[in-house]
Amino acid sequence: MVWVSFVRDIIFFDMSGHSKWSTIKRQKGVADIKRGLTFTKVANAITIAAKFGGSGDPEMNPRLRMVIEEAKSVNMPKENVQRAIDRGLGKLPGQLLEEVAYEGFGPAKAAFIVEGVTDNKLRTLQVIKNIFEKSGGSLGSTGSAGFMFSQKGEIRVASKGGNVDDELLELIDCGAEDVDSFEDEHSYLVYTEPTKLAQVSNKITQAGYRVESQELIMKPTVTVTIDDKEKAQKVLEFTEKLEELDDVQKVFSNFEIVGEV
Repeated sequence: MVWVSFVRDIIFFDMSGHSKWSTIKRQKGVADIKRGLTFTKVANAITIAAKFGGSGDPEMNPRLRMVIEEAKSVNMPKENVQRAIDRGLGKLPGQLLEEVAYEGFGPAKAAFIVEGVTDNKLRTLQVIKNIFEKSGGSLGSTGSAGFMFSQKGEIRVASKGGNVDDELLELIDCGAEDVDSFEDEHSYLVYTEPTKLAQVSNKITQAGYRVESQELIMKPTVTVTIDDKEKAQKVLEFTEKLEELDDVQKVFSNFEIVGEV
């Protein structure tokens, strides 16, 4: 089943015309919220990508290529990018960086996955644990919340300015599993299987679209609907606290705030 979403009326439609309730997310700060990019966060991500990808050449290291695109989007200087690559390849001295991931439940019983890069796992764990507990939530073990998410490739695509329905079908023909349409922003979010991210992105580019970004995300398969303004405020503030941590790279959640709230 391929789900295609339309912004109007915040209803998702499948290809047979049936509907299910959902809410608009990502850009509007509602669901699957990710951290604001800073040079520190991007530099750490580049270092990790170079280290585990085994190459400082973005053409030979797809993960590094994606992070470098993020660096460009925040106008990170080339010398900073190269320094982060050299650090990952062991050419420069520096503290050892490790990838970490945490799962838990925050306000309104929303599930969260927090991905990060740190030089001190115990410190990062304690800081994140405190944020969860102070919010009335709890940090769980691996798998406690992860089963509510599925890893996907996400591609942000600029509209060519044509008919929305035609462009949605064209993006599906490029290999998209799902497409979210944001007509007010003249853009789309295209979802793929993780292993097909680069392939689908290339096809979209060949079809004449401009790819603004691409990355791997955790997309919720089970969602929590929030229809109370106070709860919505708490969950958004909680998410922001996580995103503001230097060690945190990405924050994913399964909450959905209804439009009127």
